[in-house]
Amino acid sequence: IIITDHNVKKLYLKDLTNRFSIKNIKVNSYSVLNGEKSKSFKTLESLAEKIIKKGINRNDIIYAFGGGVIGDLTGFLSSILLRGVKFIQIPTTLLSQVDSSVGGKTAINSKLGKNLIGTFFQPSAVFIDPNTLNTLPKRELLAGYAEVVKYGLINDRFFFNWLNKNISDNLNLVPKNIIKIISTCVKKKAEIVRLDEKEKKIRMLLNLGHTFAHALENALNYRIRHGE
Repeated sequence: IIITDHNVKKLYLKDLTNRFSIKNIKVNSYSVLNGEKSKSFKTLESLAEKIIKKGINRNDIIYAFGGGVIGDLTGFLSSILLRGVKFIQIPTTLLSQVDSSVGGKTAINSKLGKNLIGTFFQPSAVFIDPNTLNTLPKRELLAGYAEVVKYGLINDRFFFNWLNKNISDNLNLVPKNIIKIISTCVKKKAEIVRLDEKEKKIRMLLNLGHTFAHALENALNYRIRHGE
């Protein structure tokens, strides 16, 4: 089962489903509207009913194919369908590749705030293809880059200085730079999550900027990006 949004569906869904078809693996795909509004009970219920009607079982795998919204929504859905169905992240934005696809936080939004209804549910795998960033709008790229800078601020002066020195190449998606950025951030997050999966102590460091961001996003009805 593949869950994606309308943008990623247009750009990449056919390529992904073809990979499964070659191996004679049956795929059902579902797409939702782009943006935070899809992280709702309404969307969750709609997807759940459609997937159950198709006949899901615990041997199936659910793929989250998109940015942070899709990862959060799909992860939460996977954690509650049949009390837990294996899911795999294929993040397509910089923000989701360096941050939200790793760590097992899943959620939908409440009217009272962002990500207040969810579970800790680890993906079985995370597959990252940096080439999907080539179709990312500049605004989304910059919003994701805020997460990258966050990792430098938390505990890596050398990485932070390297980001400063290479800002032009980084934002122009020079391949070796992007691979360094993604791998560095994923390793850093994985190390912290391994020490404190349920966010009792050290994992709270990863919330630098997020607490303000979530409040602002909700207050402005998600007219601004998380990274902004």
